[in-house]
Amino acid sequence: MDKLFGWERFFENIPKILPYLSVTFRIVVYATVFGVLLAAFIVLAELKKIPVLNPFFKVYVSFMRGTPMLVQLMIIYYGIPALIDPVLGTNLNRGFSAATFAYITFLLNQGAFLSAIFYGAITAIPYGQTEAGLSVGLTELQTFRRILLPQMVRIALPPFGSDLVGLFQNSSLVFLIGVTDIMGRAKSIGAATKHVLEAYVFVVIIYIVISLTIRLLFYYLNTKLEYGREGVE
Repeated sequence: MDKLFGWERFFENIPKILPYLSVTFRIVVYATVFGVLLAAFIVLAELKKIPVLNPFFKVYVSFMRGTPMLVQLMIIYYGIPALIDPVLGTNLNRGFSAATFAYITFLLNQGAFLSAIFYGAITAIPYGQTEAGLSVGLTELQTFRRILLPQMVRIALPPFGSDLVGLFQNSSLVFLIGVTDIMGRAKSIGAATKHVLEAYVFVVIIYIVISLTIRLLFYYLNTKLEYGREGVE
């Protein structure tokens, strides 16, 4: 009878799983980049109190922040095609890859969570600083870029780092809709070899190492910003 865990099998699985880390990274990068853009637009709509958009985004953010990622993934993957396919006479699940639905889900999720972080950061800055910038002849854009943005970055950096760690960890759910990331590859190896422990242990190590790396990176950045701020004061 084979042992429950074997180091030989563990090391054999590394080259089989590691290439699929790129799938996970793509999801994280796309969701972060486009999520930041979406979040900035949401915050702008909230600050300017834009009719229709502002109440819509409030409901959207509340829904995305109040429901599990798994539910959102299933709604996007199964719900959207169920609504659109009968109207357009198409099959979105065949026309688009499962990865596309994963990108959309994580983008929308990040847009909601990051908008709350950005909105909290900008409203934490006293409005008097904006008035001071305008009073010395700066435009609104210049006031934002020179006075507000540096402070926003410092305030938003810690929660942004925590959110990025959560995003990386939540990306493991995409295998449930057929996207072969490191978790999906580990599952397929376990199904083929009947030895699941080695593959999953390696995946756990990957998540731990990358999560710690992200946390240390943001801790370093936050320390540098705080040090620069103390030097100014």
